[in-house]
Parts: sequence; C-alpha cells; structure tokens
Amino acid sequence: MAWISLFIAGLFEVVWAFSMKQSAGFTKLGPTVVTIVAMIVSFVLLAWSMRTLPLGTAYTVWTGIGAVGAFVVGAAMLGEPLTPMRVAAAVLIVSGLVLMKLSS
Repeated sequence: MAWISLFIAGLFEVVWAFSMKQSAGFTKLGPTVVTIVAMIVSFVLLAWSMRTLPLGTAYTVWTGIGAVGAFVVGAAMLGEPLTPMRVAAAVLIVSGLVLMKLSS
C-alpha cells in the first residue's frame, strides 16, 4: 500500500507543478488553489508512505515521478522541446527509479 500511496503522491506532484505553471506566478486564482491542494495531498501521501518505506527510497521515487511526469506534461501539453538529450535524461531518471524499487 505504501508504494501505491507514493505513486499517487508523485502524480499529485505533477499536478501541482503543472498548475503552478498555469497560475502565472500565483496571479490566477483557480490554478493557484489547485496548486495548493495538490501540494497538500502530495505531501500527505508522501509522509504516509514514509511510515513504511525508507526515506531515501521514498523521496527519490517521489521526486523522480514528479520530474519525469512534469517533463512529459510539459512536452505533451505545453509544447516544450523533446530533444534527444532531454529524453535521455528522462530515461536515466526512470532507470534510477526502477533500481530504487528493486533495491527496496
């Protein structure tokens, strides 16, 4: 259950990163509210998963899901570039996440 909670926490990290971008520096109310709510949910789920999982594993997986998720959302929804080096970096992050999961 801790892994499921951690995965969902990572997805909420992607939501708050995207909505923060959409908030235009917290000048738009709707995206600002979504950012704050998604942050709280993400942190609560991360904290809950840390009751069972090691700190290093939980935090690394959480940030990795957020980083790769934000990269994918940025490319898919915001038209950010998909250069070979950026894709390679995302692949390396995912590889690290798989290794962290396998080592726990």
